[in-house]
Amino acid sequence: MTALPPPGPRGDTPLTRRALGRGAMGLGVLGAAPARASEGATILAPGPEDGDCARWAVRAGQALARGMQRPGTIRLALLGGPDGVTAANRFATLDGAGGPSLLALPGWACHARLTGSPRARFEPRAWVPLLLSWRGAVLAGRGPLPGRGGAPLRVAMPSAEVPEAAALAALDLLGLPALPLVGMPEASFAAGGADALIILGPEPLTRAQAMGATPWYGFPGLAETERAELAPFPLAAPLARAVVAAVAALQIRAALVAPVLSPADSLAAWRMAAPRWQEEERATAGDDQPLVGTSAAEAFALLTPPPDAVLDYRNWLDRRLGWRAG
Repeated sequence: MTALPPPGPRGDTPLTRRALGRGAMGLGVLGAAPARASEGATILAPGPEDGDCARWAVRAGQALARGMQRPGTIRLALLGGPDGVTAANRFATLDGAGGPSLLALPGWACHARLTGSPRARFEPRAWVPLLLSWRGAVLAGRGPLPGRGGAPLRVAMPSAEVPEAAALAALDLLGLPALPLVGMPEASFAAGGADALIILGPEPLTRAQAMGATPWYGFPGLAETERAELAPFPLAAPLARAVVAAVAALQIRAALVAPVLSPADSLAAWRMAAPRWQEEERATAGDDQPLVGTSAAEAFALLTPPPDAVLDYRNWLDRRLGWRAG
């Protein structure tokens, strides 16, 4: 993938302390043309400056500034760590006093909320996704999908509270015996220590085959041609919807969101500019699929399953992996 440019020099118009507090790392001016506050915005993004989400936010802000019908200034403010929880919490408290604001939100932040982390004190349903970077996903393993009476499948995950645990929950839902082990999924699979995992990529079926894995089930977001080749993961149980939400946290590299109650003219201007970002992202031939409009909204909605699914997932983490938030 083409490397993203680092954030630009720190600007001379900081956000108010009331809005960002002392944790703000600074502002980078992304759009050079001056404009009224209502025609631009400040993007709040997780740090560090050279982190993946910060670089993604710079790229998105630059594309939005170029896509605005009237010149607009897009600024960047960095706050918190790469999981995005601190930035999301602060974004949820902004009152608009510093002008229109957007949030660069990694999918991981919403997974922290799914697990019940006391750190996650935001509500994603209060935000409108303008654009996001998306990857396909499949549940895959070594050889054909085994029967229920076979040997337990080994599933690697760094820890219980990460989205990769969804692979184990998926096997439980399918009625297949499975054992969790500590490790990175792809590395463990390549070394022969794991038997099943979630595989991500622009063409996850091709990537699975290149890894020597057999795709078993697909998750939302697969291309139409791939959907015809692979059965979708069954969604009958509430826990299954939570599994899809956990996988979506891996699929969404980052989303740019606005408050539902944003000024109507600002929201309209950002939506009209979003296709410019999509065109530029497609031109880079990157690994992620750029989504805007209805497609972005549908993908973002996967991160927020219904309450019964959330409760089932938290109970599953406690019962299966002995992990409970806070």
